[in-house]
Amino acid sequence: MNKFWIICGLGVSCLTVPVLASVQFGSSLGSGGIDVLKLHQPPYNLTGRKIAIGQVEIGRPGMFGLDKAVSKNRAISPVAVFLRTAPAKSNSGVDPHAYNVAAVMVSQDKAWPGVAPDARLYSSAVGSTKNMGQPEECLSTQHIALQNSGDVRAINFSFGEPLNRDPRPEAVLDGQALLTLCIDWSSRVHDVVYAIAGNQGKGGIPIPTDNFNGINVAFSSPRAGIFNKVNVSNLAGNNQGVGDRLVGKEFNIDGRRSISLVAPGSNIPLLNPDGKLNKSTGSSFAAPHVTATVALLQEFADRQLRIKQPNWTLDARNHQVMKAVLLNSTDKIQDRGDGLWLGMTRTLVDKQNRDWFASDAYKDEKVPLDDQMGTGHLNAFRAYQQFLPGQWQPTTSIPAIGWDYNTINAASSVEYSLAKPLKHNSFVAITLTWDRLVELEDRNKNQEYDVNESFIDKGLNNLDLYLVKADAPTTEVATCSSVSEIDNIEHIFCPVPSDGNYKIRVQFKQQVNEPTQAYSLAWWTVPVN
Repeated sequence: MNKFWIICGLGVSCLTVPVLASVQFGSSLGSGGIDVLKLHQPPYNLTGRKIAIGQVEIGRPGMFGLDKAVSKNRAISPVAVFLRTAPAKSNSGVDPHAYNVAAVMVSQDKAWPGVAPDARLYSSAVGSTKNMGQPEECLSTQHIALQNSGDVRAINFSFGEPLNRDPRPEAVLDGQALLTLCIDWSSRVHDVVYAIAGNQGKGGIPIPTDNFNGINVAFSSPRAGIFNKVNVSNLAGNNQGVGDRLVGKEFNIDGRRSISLVAPGSNIPLLNPDGKLNKSTGSSFAAPHVTATVALLQEFADRQLRIKQPNWTLDARNHQVMKAVLLNSTDKIQDRGDGLWLGMTRTLVDKQNRDWFASDAYKDEKVPLDDQMGTGHLNAFRAYQQFLPGQWQPTTSIPAIGWDYNTINAASSVEYSLAKPLKHNSFVAITLTWDRLVELEDRNKNQEYDVNESFIDKGLNNLDLYLVKADAPTTEVATCSSVSEIDNIEHIFCPVPSDGNYKIRVQFKQQVNEPTQAYSLAWWTVPVN
C-alpha cells in the first residue's frame, strides 16, 4: 500500500502524491532535526506543562468530545477552540491542516509526539468566508493572546493573507498591512512570541511575513536523516534571479530580510484527525516547531523562577528574550570537535548549496540575516543551553553564554564585559533584538482592537551591536559589528582575532520614537580554558 505525503502552502489547497514506503527520513524532533526529544527525558523533563500557546488559522483542530472527526483519536487535546472570538460549534470548522499543525506542537501520541506534548493549546479558526479579512484575523489573534488569563507565551501562524486581498491600493510588503501591524502591536502589548510560516512562492500568502517583532520561519529538508538544507520551494531572496515584478509583492521592500530562522518542514510525519499518519511538506509545519520550542523554554523559566534561582527574573518570559535566545542558538556550521564553532551540530546550506560563510550576512556588517537561512537552523537543545545560564546585566562581568533584557537611552551605549578572555579563532555569536513601536488607535478606549480601528506605526529606533577589545576606546574599530539601518535584529557571528578580554557594546544610534528603548541580548562565546 502506498503511503502519501502532502505538499501544503500556507492555508492553500493541498496536493497529494504517493511517496515510496522505503524512504525513511530522520525525525524532525530527533538529533537530525531540532534535537528536542532529549529535553523530554530526564534530567530535563521539559514537555510544556502548564504553558499556554496559541494557533490561528483558517480552520481549527478537532476537539475530542466536541467533533466527530476526532472521535477515535485523543492524541491532540486543545484546551479551547474558537470560531474567531466565539466558542467553536460542534463539527464546524474542523480542518486537517490545522490538526496537522497542532500535532507538531502538542501531539501526545507515543509514537509521534509533539514538540511540547503537555502544553495548553488554544486555537481559533478565522473561517474562510469571502467577507472575512485582516480585521477578523486580528480579532481572532487578539482573542487567543488573551486566553489563559492573558498568559499565552507563543502563537503559531501557519496561514496568511495574499496581497491581492489587501484593501490598500498597490499593496506591497512594507509592514503596513493591518494584520502585520496587529502582530507587531500584539507582540509588545500581550508579550507573545509570534512564529510565522515564511512565504512559500509567488502567489503565496505573504502577509504578515513583513512583520518586525515576530519570528518568520523557512523550512528545511533532510539529507541522510539530517535537516540541513533550505527546501527548494522556499522563496529565494531579492538578489537571486527573481524579477522586479515580485519585489514588494513577495519580498519586503527596501531589502529588509524576512526569514528569521529555519526549521524542519519537509516530509514531516503528521497525525490526521482520524488518527492515521501522513507526511506533509511546507513552512506551515516548520513554524509550529518554533512555537512549541518556546513552550519548553518557558516551562524551564517558570521552574527556575519557582525555586528562586539566581539570575532569573520575570524578564525570562519576555518575547524579545525568546527571540534573541532562539536566533542566537541556531546551527550554522558544524563544529569540528574542538568547540571553536560553538558546538554546532550541522552545516546548513541554502537552495544553491551555499553555507553561512558564503552568505552576505557573514560578510557584510549591514546585513544581519541571510535571506534564505535567517540566522540558521532551529536547535531546541542549543536554545536550552543558551537560556540556561540566565540573565546577566551590564553592571557585572558576564559568563561565556547568557542573555539579558534591558533598556538603553538615546545617544548612549551599554557595555557587557566578558568575565573570561576569549580564545583565538573561536567564534562568537551575539544577537540583539528590539521591537518596532506600533500603537493601537483606540477610538473607544477599551484597550482592545475592534474591527473599525487601526494601528499607528511609530517606526523603529536604530540600535547597533559591536564586539570590542575590553580596553578599547570608543573610537577604536570594532572586532566585529552588526549595524543594519533597517532591521530590528542585529546579529554577529565572527571569529576572535586573538586571545584576550572582550566586551559587547549595544549602541542607541538613532532615535525615531521613544528616547528609551527596551532590548534583548543573547551571546555565546568560547573562553580560554
